[in-house]
Amino acid sequence: MELKKTDGANLENKRLLFVEIGLIVALALTFGAFSWSTKEKQASVLDAGPAMTIEVDDVPITQEAPPPPPETPKVPVLSDQIDIIDDDIKVEDNILNLDDDDNIEIEIKDYIEGPEEEVIEEEEIPYVFVEQKPSFRGGDANAFSKWVAERLVYPEIAKENGVQGRVMVSFTIKSDGSVANVKVTRSLDPALDKEAVRVVSSSPKWTPGKQRDRAVNVTYNLPVIFQLR
Repeated sequence: MELKKTDGANLENKRLLFVEIGLIVALALTFGAFSWSTKEKQASVLDAGPAMTIEVDDVPITQEAPPPPPETPKVPVLSDQIDIIDDDIKVEDNILNLDDDDNIEIEIKDYIEGPEEEVIEEEEIPYVFVEQKPSFRGGDANAFSKWVAERLVYPEIAKENGVQGRVMVSFTIKSDGSVANVKVTRSLDPALDKEAVRVVSSSPKWTPGKQRDRAVNVTYNLPVIFQLR
């Protein structure tokens, strides 16, 4: 025998209704759970006691202070008060009294003069060209060349070696007519040079040369000729 359900007893037709009721119940439970947790949190906060206030100290901003100005020196204060102190120091009187002792001897040292400073006379620079030339025994330089040639003694060593030629000699005719500063300016042979200097140095006095009517030193250059015969 086959069993048949009526439409009123069939629950398949009410499935959608059951699903909606289930969703409503789930939402109600979820909302109730959230409300309950919020109340617990508020109750815990209220039970925790009064709120604590945290004070934050203000930290001042530090700035480097400028260095203090240098102190001005203090002016010493002069006092008009004079303190008188007893002086008990004894000073021995050792001052020499010349009236009481007639036997005092005073040593007087002789003054020694130092060496006198030597006065160096500056030698006058000789002239080369002058207004009035020096003259030898009324003649010119040729007359002096002849005088020198007559008095030359030919050195033997120069003769043996056959040395001959010209020696140039320089000398100065001073303002007093004497001959000085004889020297060889161009050499030929040591023996011949020596002989030329000897003869020229033995010259008698000349008539000095003049510049602006004043006797002056004059320099001469003389060739002394040595020739074998």
